[in-house]
Amino acid sequence: MNDRMSDSTSSHLSRRDFGRFTGAALGGLIIGSSLVARAADKKGPLDPANILSDPHICRGLNTCKSKGKGSDNSCAGTGQCATAKAHSCHGENACKGQGGCGEHPGENACKGQGSCEVPLDDKSWKKARKTFEAQMAKKGQKVGAAPAKKS
Repeated sequence: MNDRMSDSTSSHLSRRDFGRFTGAALGGLIIGSSLVARAADKKGPLDPANILSDPHICRGLNTCKSKGKGSDNSCAGTGQCATAKAHSCHGENACKGQGGCGEHPGENACKGQGSCEVPLDDKSWKKARKTFEAQMAKKGQKVGAAPAKKS
């Protein structure tokens, strides 16, 4: 009779069994880490320059005169509202630079990779405006004063 099976209460592992379990555990770690890396790749790269994309995601993020909603703004950064299609949830953005809140509003690289809603909430708008101003300065473009939030 097999000595591993002779005593049902015994929990002895042979070196061969230990090797099998160790190999299985290592394989699981490798597969798990590759799945995490693959999930991170799907999110896509973030690029602050994407905030300069049109249509734009909120007030004060238009890149030029007349590019604000209603086309009545006088210069870059003075538009009153988003020209991107409004959406209320993660991943519903139609194009790059149209993702809402999170740590990097307006920086997503592709359709469906944004976070949260457009137009932006106040906290996200402040981050987006700061990024917008930095990117416009990098291009040597002047930006007008940010419009006040409408009630």
